[in-house]
Amino acid sequence: MPLYAVICKDRDGALQTRRDTRDEHLAYLNESGVVQTAGPFIAGGEPSGSLVIIEAADLASAKAWSAGDPYLAAGVFDSVEVIEWRRTIG
Repeated sequence: MPLYAVICKDRDGALQTRRDTRDEHLAYLNESGVVQTAGPFIAGGEPSGSLVIIEAADLASAKAWSAGDPYLAAGVFDSVEVIEWRRTIG
């Protein structure tokens, strides 16, 4: 199955909302069964976005999965981009 990079950039001032929604976000990632690896982008020592690598049947499925992220629903993300990704190392 193909891999997809879900690249999310936080909106300005979203840090507290990110903190408040973190448990829901992590539960979504952990319970979905599609996440290969994930973690935050860091700027100035604080999270400023997210990179999630998922396995999905196609781009539409990957976008549908990303639309269910609690961070998106809470307004943490300013933008979300989903791109097919190929593992070369690791």
